[in-house]
Formats: sequence, C-alpha cells, structure tokens
Amino acid sequence: MGNATDAAKMRLLVVGGGGREHCLVWKLAQSPRVAQLFAAPGNAGIADLAECVDISASEVRRLADFAVKKAIDLTVIGPELPLTLGIVDEFEVRALRIFGARRQAAALEGSKVFAKRLMRKYKIPTGFFQTFYRADDAKRYIQDVGAPWS
Repeated sequence: MGNATDAAKMRLLVVGGGGREHCLVWKLAQSPRVAQLFAAPGNAGIADLAECVDISASEVRRLADFAVKKAIDLTVIGPELPLTLGIVDEFEVRALRIFGARRQAAALEGSKVFAKRLMRKYKIPTGFFQTFYRADDAKRYIQDVGAPWS
C-alpha cells in the first residue's frame, strides 16, 4: 500500500477570500498530495500559500470555466454565496469534483427566512420569528413579544 507521496498529486481550487478560506488554504497547502493550489479570489495572506485568481466567488460560470481550463481535481467552497448561486450544481453538470452543498440545500444557510419557514412548516423546534418590511412593524413586534430577544 503506497503512502501519500506515491499518490497522484492534485490541483485544488478554494473559492473565497476570507478568513475561513485562508484556513482551508493553509491546511490544504500542507498536504503532500497537493501539486498546485489556487484561490479565487483569495487575499494577500492566501497569496503566500496559493496562486490567487481574479475571479469573484459569485462568478459561478467563470469559476467552472477556470476549473476546466486548469484541470482542477477538486474545488472547495468557503462562503455561502456561491453555494446559494448554484456553484455545486454547475460543477456537477460539467462533471467537476466539488465539495459543498447544492443550491437547494444551501438555501437553508443562505436564507434565514427560508430556513425558519421550513422549520415552522415541518414542526422542527426553533425560536419564534417574524419577518417585516417596515421598521415600525418590527418595533411593535418586539414590544408585543417582550424580552429576552435571542
């Protein structure tokens, strides 16, 4: 049985440019199985560990095009925005390996209103909530419900 250095080296793409993505890049860069590491868009700190690519995390098709062009073996998504925009769905259509939730599942994290309504519909225990379009309505609700607010 071979060790990690005997295994094929991989080309990875991390999507995002915040602290979470910096941690992902930092750890992935330590793997002997990683041949090349890209981050889109990355940041100055990430640039010390990976090649930053000037593509926004919200540019799903451009990211998929980049993954095809660079023969990326695995893409890892950090922020929720590209997940809610369907990046995993787009990559799967192109038979690209990606780690993250599909658009429909990402809606749970990407929209608190969606998640709360889903929990209410299926009687999943959750704190009370209400949505508002006007500040005065929200203030009245807070007065009616009373403290504590959590």
